[in-house]
Amino acid sequence: MADEEYVDYASVRDALIETQKRRGFLTYEQKMALQHAEWSASDLRNGYKTESKVFQEMYGMFLEMESISKYPAIAAKLAEVMPLNNDEVRAILQSRRIALDASEIELILDVIKQNIGAV
Repeated sequence: MADEEYVDYASVRDALIETQKRRGFLTYEQKMALQHAEWSASDLRNGYKTESKVFQEMYGMFLEMESISKYPAIAAKLAEVMPLNNDEVRAILQSRRIALDASEIELILDVIKQNIGAV
């Protein structure tokens, strides 16, 4: 299986806008994906915009955590969703049945809170 690459909504939005400029049109599915990516990358989704640079930094920081390093998809989801409380973090971790103690969850929240200011 090839290595998977995880990208943020802002990157998807930018790629679709570039495709539209280059080709002059988007398919229906691409238009729907663009609308979703624009909304998801905006501050309308969670109160702050997402940026590719911040996503990549947080993604890398999460992969450095021993408890998350085995789950790159979870690291990407945490970096994109940017949960701001324990319950939101646990909801994301639950999809892979990852159980972390309170100090590990606080570390995740600290990374997010430090990076929200960079957005």
